[in-house]
Amino acid sequence: MRRTFRLMKREYLAAVKTKGFIIMLVLMPVLMGGSAIAMYLFKGQVDTTDKRVVVLDRSGRVTDMLLKAVEERNKAAVYDKETGKKVQPAYIIDAVEPDEKDPQAQRLQLSDRIRSGELHAFLEIGPSVLYPKGEQSTFRIKYHAKNAAMDNVRSWLNNTINPYLRKVRLVDAGVDESQADEIMAWFHVEAMGLLSVDEETGEIQEARRTSEEEAIFVPVIIFFLMFMMVMMGAMPLLQSTMEEKTQRIAEVLLGSLKPHEFMTGKVLGGLAVSLTGASVYVIGGVFFLGKLGLKDVIPFHVIPWFFTFLVMEIVMVGSWLAALGSTCNDPKDAQNLTFPAMFPVFFPMFVFMPILMEPTSGFATWLSLFPPFTPMLMLIRKAAPAGIPAWQPWVGLVGVVLFTVLAMWVGGRIFRVGILMQGGAPKLSHMIKWVIRG
Repeated sequence: MRRTFRLMKREYLAAVKTKGFIIMLVLMPVLMGGSAIAMYLFKGQVDTTDKRVVVLDRSGRVTDMLLKAVEERNKAAVYDKETGKKVQPAYIIDAVEPDEKDPQAQRLQLSDRIRSGELHAFLEIGPSVLYPKGEQSTFRIKYHAKNAAMDNVRSWLNNTINPYLRKVRLVDAGVDESQADEIMAWFHVEAMGLLSVDEETGEIQEARRTSEEEAIFVPVIIFFLMFMMVMMGAMPLLQSTMEEKTQRIAEVLLGSLKPHEFMTGKVLGGLAVSLTGASVYVIGGVFFLGKLGLKDVIPFHVIPWFFTFLVMEIVMVGSWLAALGSTCNDPKDAQNLTFPAMFPVFFPMFVFMPILMEPTSGFATWLSLFPPFTPMLMLIRKAAPAGIPAWQPWVGLVGVVLFTVLAMWVGGRIFRVGILMQGGAPKLSHMIKWVIRG
């Protein structure tokens, strides 16, 4: 056992005493959350170029309202009231008479003006938009632009035109205009948590307001942190084992170590690397959120489960990666085995969002109880605001422990034979034979 820990220490120090490890600690969160970080950093970077939009109003009821609404919008939103700096683009509405004789030619002409940069977009309002009856084409509102689906101008037009049309319908139906405003009042349904009782005082605690960002952000961060730690601690074992075998280093080490001690030392070394990285991220995250006054969003009840499942995941995945690495004789063999070996880690990436949206569904429950996927999927269910029955993580943990023991045993049998085998590509039939016969 002492020799195993010496090898573990060697593997651990070889990883963490390098500049690459520090750089990886810094860059991994950037790589995993790069798009979110970029959105946050550049959220104030707005194209302030004025947006000119031509309106073809076949109903004759919307243009005047849009001209007034866009004037009010430009006064309120275009310039910062304190600095006077332009912070949003001005919207400019040009009302143009629709060409009823040749509407397609007019649409093509406007499209060409958009392509040349003279216009930003054009809006086409159907003649029956106020009272939508009959053929659908008569009450459609179509917005034409280069990137219409992701256009902020389209969103503004949508949120401006529809309330106005509803209000006009009410007024036409005989409702007083002031009453129409009250009828059209919109109240956002607030997302609230559950009330609880303070264990010390017995007082009822008010429910805390929650948000979609919080409900998704925290579980996803924990999920991807687990993924990053597996990539940091377990993934290199396949390549490093293959290199030590091909460079004959393994033969030297086997002069003083038994094969199972050799494999165990490498896996424990990878585990130590992952635990070091995870500790840095968890402690740093708790400290950072505490400084921001967001201590309430930290799932302290999930942190022990995170480290428990992380240990199981690294040992489980690391065992078969080291075993597969022992069967490889060149980098090409290792490359071919990488994806199949990491499939239990990649698969939860494909299904984590449906499971996060419905963490208590039968699909989520049974899939998270399947041992190869349990560490990552059970963790994201545990971190979800909806919560899961208390027995499920314990049952999942028992299954993972048993499966991890099996993975270590199978991996050890393959490693014992494969590490000394030379020549020939790794084959599944050979590995099965080594597991059965040893």
